[in-house]
Order: sequence, then structure tokens, then C-alpha cells
Amino acid sequence: MIRVGLMKRLLSIATVLFTGFSALADERPNIVWIIPDDMSANFGCYGETAIETPHVDQLAKSGLKFTNAYVTAPVCSTCRSAFITGMYQTSVGSHHHRSGRGELKIHLPEPIKLVPKLFQEAGYHTSISSWPGVKGKFGKTDYNFEWDKEVYDSSLWQDRAEGQPFFHQVHTPGGKLRGKDEEGWEKAQRRAEEVLGSRTPDSAVELPPYYPDHPDIVRDWAAYLDSARMTDHMVGEVVDKLKEERLLENTLVIFMTDHGISHARGKQFMYDEGLHVPLVIAGPGIEAGAVRDDVVEHIDIAALSLGAAGIEVPKWMQARDILAKGYEPREAAFSARDRCDETVDHMRAVRTQDFKYIRNFLPNRPYLQPCAYKDAKDILITLRQAYKDEALNKTQRLLFRENRPVEELYDVNADPYEINNLAEDPAYADELAKMRERLATWMVETDDHGREPESAEMFDSDMAVYVGGLKAKKRNPEHLQNIIDNIELMKKWAAEGK
Repeated sequence: MIRVGLMKRLLSIATVLFTGFSALADERPNIVWIIPDDMSANFGCYGETAIETPHVDQLAKSGLKFTNAYVTAPVCSTCRSAFITGMYQTSVGSHHHRSGRGELKIHLPEPIKLVPKLFQEAGYHTSISSWPGVKGKFGKTDYNFEWDKEVYDSSLWQDRAEGQPFFHQVHTPGGKLRGKDEEGWEKAQRRAEEVLGSRTPDSAVELPPYYPDHPDIVRDWAAYLDSARMTDHMVGEVVDKLKEERLLENTLVIFMTDHGISHARGKQFMYDEGLHVPLVIAGPGIEAGAVRDDVVEHIDIAALSLGAAGIEVPKWMQARDILAKGYEPREAAFSARDRCDETVDHMRAVRTQDFKYIRNFLPNRPYLQPCAYKDAKDILITLRQAYKDEALNKTQRLLFRENRPVEELYDVNADPYEINNLAEDPAYADELAKMRERLATWMVETDDHGREPESAEMFDSDMAVYVGGLKAKKRNPEHLQNIIDNIELMKKWAAEGK
């Protein structure tokens, strides 16, 4: 359903043609998505006190903030494959990170279309960029399936026809700005000094209890916070540009990240550090200063954007228009983690306002499996060394268990850091059964493609491209060898039924 506040601004899509827009049709709102990489909700409006983030905070003040928004995948390509279709990545077969890149391809099932294609068909100009936008250069897509680049008309909204409404995406590095080591940390903090006048001191950092107070961990987190400040600055620039071009008043701005911080227990994992993201929406029809704490999924930005433009949300789409009049809130959000680069895994999770349930389908594998991408980061090197040196406390050792519980259950209100697994506590047996059933039902109803083991052919196809690409770029030989060794280890464990 279309919100009442927008009803006067919209024309039935059945009467809208790409040429010859009426004045009324031209008044349909523009839609702008701002989506940084690798960043959790470390902004002032979400309770972060170590840094100031005035632009995201102002966006929340002038619009609507969701406190319980979760991605359906804690890694970029699977997450992006989901929100650009409004579908669970597990339902369309794009659930393995950077899959379908080799000889074997992934094709979207009929009748699924990409969101920008739906906007094009409704007469919108579609564009995608990094920031600031560069003519002819697209922003990050990273979809795991075959797609037609013609769904994007250009890289700039300024390329649209006069008076034509636009759907534009801004994709920025976000948490990736800090890199993986001292060189990257210094670069990010020096840039913050140049642009914002200061860097975040180590003394301002307050780490989650599952990370040790080690200088490298603290320094990385400080640089991460500066990447959040720089992201906030970028949000301000986007808003200012819309103001300058007299577009802001009729533009719905949606700010969200593609998953949580890239850290040991964040990106690629099913805890809130990897799944919980900011979601702030401001623009026509949105009540200023509103806050919602119902559970929503990141794919919902697909449906709500179509709804805001007066475009009918397709019946096949799993995303929901969470801004629609009469919307009935979700009871839970669902997430999935599968292969990431060379590291094969299979996890599923369901999150309500009160509980998190995680199912580990490969319980005989170590919690922190080898992954060349993550293991190259200084924070992971530091953590592994601290574990060897027996310098971690009980909570900090959780990630280094040699195997995993089949089920994990957390009371997220009493235990927001998800440390105390209640799955074997008799007092929570009823809740465990309820959450287990929720997840099982979702997997069946959404046709979860991850229920069956990944085909060896697709794995080999993807790994050939992954390894071949690194060889062609003459990347670090040691890093490349780690990937090759990990590929063989994955095959060995699979053969052993591990």
C-alpha cells in the first residue's frame, strides 16, 4: 500500500510512460541509497559516544531510525545480491560469497528482476556510483549472479532527462577505509585529521568484552571509528549536494551499511556485530524524529523504495514495504552464512527482539576456521598469537574453540554481546524449541538452497577464478599459498564428513 502522505504525489504506474511525463508524474520522489561497506551502527544516534557523527544523526533527527535492522548475510556479495533483488540470497542461489564468477554461472530464476530494472520500467533514471561520483564509473555492485549492466542508465543522477525522477545508489568503502594493518590505520586516521581536524585517540576506544585490550586491537578500532566519522562526513556531502541542486525536499534518503564491522566476531559471523546495521530513512512522507524498534531485514529497502515511488511491489519479492500503511511488523529476521572466499561454512540464524538462535550445520569444524582474507589482518594475527600465549580470558577464548555447539541461543536483552549460550539450559527449552521451529519453517518456505552440500564443480569453478586472479595480479605469494592450502583443507574436511 502507498502511504497517505505520498498519495497526492503519485500517479498509477499503469499510466506512466518513459516519455511525455505529466507534471504530476514528475513529482514522484527521487530515491537515494547510501550504503558503506563493513560498518556496524557506530553512530551517535545509535548510542556511540567515542565519536561525533553529526550528519547521520541529523538524518535520523529529520527522519526515521530503525533500531533493529539486520542483514540477511554478514558478507558483502551475498548481502548485495539480496537487497538488489529484494530476495533472500538463499532463495535465489547466490548465498556463497563471490560465487558464479568462473565457468559455472548463476542465473536468477524467473520472474525475478533487479530493483533498478523495476525503477527503469516505471520511468525512473537509474544510477550507481561511489562518492564523489565519477562520470562513467559505476559504484560497487558485487552481485553473485549474471546481470545486465543496462539496468543502470549511468553513474550520475545528473545524467537524467529534465524533470525525470531518479533512483541512485552511493556505495563507499566505510570500514574498509582503515585497511588491515598499521599502514592502513595510519592512513585512515591521517585522512580524518586532514578533513575533520582530529583523529580518534586510543583512549576513547571501548572494546566489546570478547576482544582483549591489546594495542593493535585498540588502534584498529580507533581507526575504524575514524572511518565511521569519514563516512558520516560523506553522508553530509551527499545531502548537501541534493540541497544545492534543490532536490532534497523531494528525495527519500536511505542510509544503511552492507553488514557489520570486519572483525573476528563481526563480518562473516552470525552475532549482532556482523548482522546488526544502521537503517535511517528521511524524506517526503517520513515523520521527523521517529524511532521504530520492530525487527526489519535489510532486503526491505527494496520494497519500501518501490512503494515510496508508487511502484507496485512484485508478489514474488520477499522484501516488505515496512513504511506501508497497514504494515504488520515481522516477528523475526533471518540470516545465513555460507562459503566466504575459500572457506566453506553453513550457518543459519533467526533474531527476534528478545532472542537470537544460531544453527551450526558444520559443528565439527573450529569456530574460527582458516580464511586467508581475514587471517591477513593484523587484528586476527594478534588474536591468534594472544590465544597461543594463553593471554585471553574465558570470554575472549570463545572464538578459538575446536568445535561448535549445534545450537546457540542468546537472551539478547540480558546478554547483548551474545556470550552465554542458553541452548542447553532447561529453563529455556521452550524458547529454544520455538526458535528452532521458526528457523526450520523459514528454510522450507523460502526454499533455502543451502540445505544441500555445495557442488564440487561450482567450488572448483569459483576457486579457479579466485586463485587465478590473485596470480595475475602478482599478489603476496605467501597469501596465495595460504588460500591454496585452505582450499585443500576444505576438500579434506568435506571428504571426512567434518
